[in-house]
Amino acid sequence: MAKRTAGEFRSLSDLEEVASRKVGPKVWSYLESAAGTGTTERANRAAFDRWTVLPRVLAGIRTVDLGTKLLGTEVRMPVFVAPTAYQGLVHPDGEVGTARAAARAGLLALFSTLSTRSLEEISSARPLGPRWFQLYLQPEWTTTAELVRRAERAGFTAIVLTADVPVLGVRDGQLRTGFAIDSTLPVGSGPDVVPPPRGPEPAGEKWTLGREPAESWEVMDRLRETTRLPIVVKGILTAADARRAVDYGARAVIVSNHGGRQLDRAPASLSVLADVAGAVGAGAEVYLDGGVRRGSDILIALALGARAVGVGRPVLWALAAGGEAGVGRYFSLLASDLATTMALAGRSAVPEVDRTAIAPAPV
Repeated sequence: MAKRTAGEFRSLSDLEEVASRKVGPKVWSYLESAAGTGTTERANRAAFDRWTVLPRVLAGIRTVDLGTKLLGTEVRMPVFVAPTAYQGLVHPDGEVGTARAAARAGLLALFSTLSTRSLEEISSARPLGPRWFQLYLQPEWTTTAELVRRAERAGFTAIVLTADVPVLGVRDGQLRTGFAIDSTLPVGSGPDVVPPPRGPEPAGEKWTLGREPAESWEVMDRLRETTRLPIVVKGILTAADARRAVDYGARAVIVSNHGGRQLDRAPASLSVLADVAGAVGAGAEVYLDGGVRRGSDILIALALGARAVGVGRPVLWALAAGGEAGVGRYFSLLASDLATTMALAGRSAVPEVDRTAIAPAPV
């Protein structure tokens, strides 16, 4: 048997291990780090283990259609590329490689304010692929507004406001390795763009987040005044916040705990999905990210009320393992896994996936 090289992965199961051998330990600590002791990140995976997919036999399945629509845009699978920063850290192809692979796969891709390639480069790489721009609010509103206008001009079709990062969470893994973003690594959005603050700073007897004015729901009004693009709010974990987002004009919400990288002991995304979906109703589309690894995970999320799921770390693993080609292979494997899961569950199309497709796992 021929020996497999470090850049090859044959299944979804070996993707993470292959990727870990392609980047240095400090960069790997950035990819894998979670807030605090990692409780939230582990909870994301454990939440899927609390459900089983119910098989259906002799269901007459001849074909399986994975297609769906996200804010009216047709995609080939209810999966999107979650926004992840600094993709150039893990492979020279960076966001451009991810963009091209996602476009070929017919998938929506979200790209970060902190991408290592510019909005314009990403747009040129996938001129026909659907793309949304993930927005980190900037200290100066003029910078925020210009980012939004650039995204519009570059053909991005929605603005995804990440609302759960007033400050970065404390990530022990990065602290242990001493990881820090190299000052020579460019931020494609431009030198005026900054990441969220690293943490509250002492200010006398109090602590300050360093933002003036403080971020509040009123920023949604300013965004709607700045752009006619639909606004998606990412980082929702409660029904109350979901309803508030819709009240302020959000067209969709992403149930997300930032991959467990922000608040340790926050709820697992999947554990609150049904509550959020019920609270939103027909007022907005509901998506989920956090812990999605297999086709069975996708089916469980759909059954609990998600219209689509985001994948973040697995895309970075695939990029690290094989660049653009690695990301393309990952999408192919994931689509095959989902189609197989749906066929065995007796569902021939995404709209057929409902709560009857799953059951609580035995305790």
